[in-house]
Amino acid sequence: MPRKEAQTTSLTKNTVLNFVGQAVPLIVGIMTMPFIIRGLGKEAFGILSLAWAIIGYFSLFDFGLARATTKFVAEYLGKENESQLPSLFWTSFGLHLFFGLCGGILLAIITPLLVQKFLNIPAALLSDSTRIFYLLALAIPLVVITGVVRGTLEGAQRFDLVNAVKIPSGALNFLIPAAVLPLGFNLPKIIVLLILARLATAGAYFILCLRVFPRVRRRVGFHRKLVRPLLNYGGWVTVSNVVGPILVYSDRFILGSLLTMSAVAYYTAPYEIVTRLWILPLSLATTIFPAFSSLGKNHSKKDLENIYARSVKALLLILGPAVVMIFFFAKDIVLIWLGRDFARESTMVLQILALGVLINSLAYIPFALMQGFNRPDIPAKFHLLELPVYLGLLWLLVREMGIAGAALAWTLRVTLDTALLFGAAWKSFDFSFRIFLKVRKPTT
Repeated sequence: MPRKEAQTTSLTKNTVLNFVGQAVPLIVGIMTMPFIIRGLGKEAFGILSLAWAIIGYFSLFDFGLARATTKFVAEYLGKENESQLPSLFWTSFGLHLFFGLCGGILLAIITPLLVQKFLNIPAALLSDSTRIFYLLALAIPLVVITGVVRGTLEGAQRFDLVNAVKIPSGALNFLIPAAVLPLGFNLPKIIVLLILARLATAGAYFILCLRVFPRVRRRVGFHRKLVRPLLNYGGWVTVSNVVGPILVYSDRFILGSLLTMSAVAYYTAPYEIVTRLWILPLSLATTIFPAFSSLGKNHSKKDLENIYARSVKALLLILGPAVVMIFFFAKDIVLIWLGRDFARESTMVLQILALGVLINSLAYIPFALMQGFNRPDIPAKFHLLELPVYLGLLWLLVREMGIAGAALAWTLRVTLDTALLFGAAWKSFDFSFRIFLKVRKPTT
């Protein structure tokens, strides 16, 4: 098979694997979330959604090292320098453990402030909420460590193994609450079970990593000379890791502060529906990031343009019709899925967010390109630029428009982000719009 065809086949296969790994938990979530909401009630579900947000935020409390690990593993394998992998793995593992412990301690310290002062939590749920946040603090090191073992497998492009773990792990995030609520489990006990599931996930990734790279188990040690390159690359990724989740999750916290936990639930439910469309751009970006990283400086511009343009066109062709359908049938979707109350409150939110998700999905491609070619500073600088603008706009629009204002602020922010990233990619790689006209076959 010619090199170009083999590359396209590999990218397609890995994208499909990543898509399935995202799609199965999505389907499980769609099927189980109505039972979870009814079993917990809107207020408690709002707290559970905040717990999911915290796990999502602090899983990135690795200062960019998971992303750096994936990149350097891909580079080493591209240069056939596998002997350096044990040093890289254990150094990254030690740094992940340290930063994970720091993240857990930080969350434990700010828990009283979050629960008692910042969030508008009903008095009846204050005690449970405090216990939940402390439990999450204990789980943060475990969540962070998972990044290095999964990132190593991704750098080797072993997405078959990654998704063999990701599928059951993601499904359990929804199946556990749905299964134990009829048995009378309260929210803190559900969180304990979710943490145990995370422990099993980390253990599975670790075992698979040792099987793929047997050398790793024979050469254990922390190598200081690797700390600097890891942190140099991860430094700018850290900015995106810290600022990015604020841009993603701050809407829920501002809604919880200015409005009510019910408002958080009315906003979170449609958000969870429509942002699951990210499974396609995320699957594709996860695949092409190590591919970009392994190309090195002597890459073919034509091959690079083909991958880039095909990826963008594939997202437009697949997601465009889906978003149009969601926009026009938003009320019916919410009514069937969550009932009349949510249909009344959440329909406009779903419509606005759907447009934003389509625009934001395209940004995944130039984002992966920049980080794959040692320019993680560019997306990070854009995030820093967007943060104050977005938070001010979010605060203003929530006060004026409620949850619809939060959706509008989010969509405006991702539109700006997408425009900036595409402009940077075209300037850095001398792309032109003609590359989208030349390439006919989409990557996926």
